[in-house]
Amino acid sequence: MTTLYGISNCDKVRAARKWLTSHHINYHFHDTRKKGLDEATLRSWIEQLGLDKVLNRQSTSWRQLANESKQNLSEEHAIKLMLETVTLIKRPILKHNDTLTIGFKTESYQELFS
Repeated sequence: MTTLYGISNCDKVRAARKWLTSHHINYHFHDTRKKGLDEATLRSWIEQLGLDKVLNRQSTSWRQLANESKQNLSEEHAIKLMLETVTLIKRPILKHNDTLTIGFKTESYQELFS
């Protein structure tokens, strides 16, 4: 089973979807903005990849947070913030079988699906 997580208006998500479709890979798209994300899934991503890889500190959403929210950020508080504002999660996140991939790079996807 392959699931792509992200938001539909993200350029990287669109590129990943286009690549998957053009390579005839069946996948489910989970729009985190429209459908949300459950805490267990987010925690499993952080457990597998680490908080620094999952939390998007380059996003507009991050820059708009109050400084108090960004300083001395605990994992618990980061999870709460990401569940409230899913655009704080890096994207896309691709789950293929038991493998998680963050971001879209043609080479990574080719290697994963070869």
